[in-house]
Order: sequence, then structure tokens, then C-alpha cells
Amino acid sequence: MDRFDAMQAFARVVETGSFTKAADTLHMSKTSVTQLVQQLEARLRVRLLNRTTRKVNVTADGAAYYERVIRLLADMDDAETSLSAASAVPRGRLRVDVPSPLASMILIPALPAFHQRYPEIQLDLGVSDRYVDLIGDNVDCVVRGGTITDQSLVARHLGDLQLGVYASPGYLARAGVPAHPNELATHQIVSFLGARSRKAFAGIMQRGEERIGLLGRPALAVDDGNAYLAAGLAGLGILWLPQYMAKAHRVSGALVPLFEDWQLDPMPLYLAYPPSRHVSAKLRVFIDWVVELMGEHVPR
Repeated sequence: MDRFDAMQAFARVVETGSFTKAADTLHMSKTSVTQLVQQLEARLRVRLLNRTTRKVNVTADGAAYYERVIRLLADMDDAETSLSAASAVPRGRLRVDVPSPLASMILIPALPAFHQRYPEIQLDLGVSDRYVDLIGDNVDCVVRGGTITDQSLVARHLGDLQLGVYASPGYLARAGVPAHPNELATHQIVSFLGARSRKAFAGIMQRGEERIGLLGRPALAVDDGNAYLAAGLAGLGILWLPQYMAKAHRVSGALVPLFEDWQLDPMPLYLAYPPSRHVSAKLRVFIDWVVELMGEHVPR
């Protein structure tokens, strides 16, 4: 048994959920894939997969083994790529996690150009505002707004998100238009919860030497950027947003800017990856592409 072939066959069965589909993607017969997985189970003396006539499910032991296998396969692929002429054509699987609004409004619309440039890269995109354990979750890199507190990560500054305060016309018609940030104390706001702290993001506005913390009565607290925006559009309260999230809705009149003679402290935007993670060709070109893309949307 070739252990590399066996691990590759097992990983592909897990990913496709089928011996037949795995065999097709590996250009092997279904019998060969089945035998490789059976031999791997026999060698490990543990069942990795539960098979029925309709579907294949990974066992608890199989799931744990799969996470280790894909790291090993990725490292082997990176090693071969870096030492061969194929390094000119980055390829392989890349796992990335980005905030949901950034994904839907900026990154995903630009992905056709990325795939045209790098057709051999398979991008697994996690779209969330949750905290991601890059090592434990086997993620190659994340893009996050706010200061990177984990000093063990390598962080690249992509730019600073300019923020503004907004409300829907419906909310303002119902509650009135605040003329000064201090008046927010009597208004409803929508709160955004930090992924790790679960505390609401507290904005600070400045005009000259005057600095004021934005306070209000939370009508709703959410931990997802798209949900946060939707709540503001629905008139649930006042919210503060990056300009890229508010731009189209401001133009359409769905959101009205407030306190335009004041400034909110900008939010830094970073791309981060583990220092122990080899910066493969595929990760390097993705990082360069994200830096280029953010340069078009986010000031540095």
C-alpha cells in the first residue's frame, strides 16, 4: 500500500462524501479507492468511515485523522511545488476565512479574476465574523477588522476602514434626527458583538479636541456583519458602518449619514496567518491579490 495514495484517497472520499466521486476526481477506479481506504483502516486498526448503500459518513476517529491528513498532504504538495518548475503555476487547496460583508461586497465579486489568473488554486472560503483558530481549524489565513491581539500570528496591514454613523429614513422619521452624538443616549442603536469578547463594539467620535463615546439603547445585538447591516436597513436603530458597506445604501437613500462634521476612529484591516505555516506559492499569490484588491477599496 502506498500510504500517500491511501491518505489522498481517504481525504477525497471525506470531501466528496462518495467513493465514486472520489474515484472520478482522482482518475482511479472505485475499486482501487475502496481498497486503498480499506488498507489504510487495516494498517491503523480503526474504522475511518461508516458506509451504507446510500452514503458515506466519517467516524469521529476518521474526522480527527482527516484534519491531520490534509495538513500532511498540503505540506507535501507545497514542498514539491516549491522545488519544481510547477512553482510558476501556484496550485492546491487554500482555506481562507473572511468577514461576511467583505466577502459578499468585495472579495467574491472579484474572484472570477483571481481564478482566471490562478486556475489551479481551489479556494475554500469560510464566510463569518466568528473567531477562527487558524491551527485548530486548519485555516491558511484570515482577514479581520480590528487589532490583531494574538501576537503569535503574522499580520499584514491591509488598510484602515473609514467608519460613519447611519440610520434608515424610517427610523429617523419615527425617532427624530439627532443633531449631536450626545443625543444618541436617547436613541436606539444596533450593537455589533465582538467574536471573542462578545462585547458590543464601542465607537468614539471626534471633532477637533472633543471626543465622545457613542452610547445608546441597544435594540438588537448581532455578531454577523450582514445581519448588522440588515438590522439598520430595517430601521431597528442607529449603527456605525465601514464606508464600503454603507456606500450603495447611502446612494440609494436607504441609509442617511449622521454627524458628518465628526470623525469615527478608523478600524484597521489585517490579513493574518500562523508563523509556523509555510508561505506556499498559493498562499503568497493570494495574499498579494488581497493586498491589491483592498488597495482599490480601503485606504492605507
